[in-house]
Amino acid sequence: MGENIGAAARAMWNFGLDRMMIVAPRDGWPNSRAVAMASGAGRLLDEARLVGSTAEAVSGAAFVYATTARSRELKKDVLTPQVAMEDAVARIAQGQDVAVLFGPERAGLRNDDVARANAIVSVPVNPEFPSLNLAQCVLLTAYEWRRAMGSDSHQEREPAEPLPASHAEVQHLASHYEDRLQEAGFFFPPEKAAGMKQTLRNLWSRMPLTSADVQVLHGILRQMVRWKERDD
Repeated sequence: MGENIGAAARAMWNFGLDRMMIVAPRDGWPNSRAVAMASGAGRLLDEARLVGSTAEAVSGAAFVYATTARSRELKKDVLTPQVAMEDAVARIAQGQDVAVLFGPERAGLRNDDVARANAIVSVPVNPEFPSLNLAQCVLLTAYEWRRAMGSDSHQEREPAEPLPASHAEVQHLASHYEDRLQEAGFFFPPEKAAGMKQTLRNLWSRMPLTSADVQVLHGILRQMVRWKERDD
């Protein structure tokens, strides 16, 4: 809903966040209801980037948090908003770019979206009434971000290890392996292929890969394919 996007923008701007990406909005874009709900945060909406897919939205991020209930199908670290935003501040201090995914209020994030994330952010709400308004979830996360930014425990420091691979690099690696595994007949039977691919993408997203790691894994697969072709 446009109203939810506008209210989310206002919540972000309350706590100094202004980089919004909107994935395939239900009611089209631009949206007058979003502008009205944003109130004084209209500039944030003006500068929001409209994209067609979750993959495109998070392609430049090195670490992605998905705000959702605990997933029984996709095993990932589950963090509270406080812990997640403290982690985000520490990662940014090391030079990483991070992103937080919020899903539609009615259905939330799909498993395909969650599979692209590195960790899950779950709000400890009343189990008898777990439904949380989208903009409220953004507000809560943004508040924890602002609080973590003001903490003396998160001082800028030099990265101790190489920076992690971007989400785009990891997704390219996942596609490379999917294509070669498809050719090898790994995804069988056909009716289970989609679930198998989702499981593999979830596996890649959980691995703390660096750009160098990604290049090595690309090289390993290319060499294995070349060896098989020579053997044939």
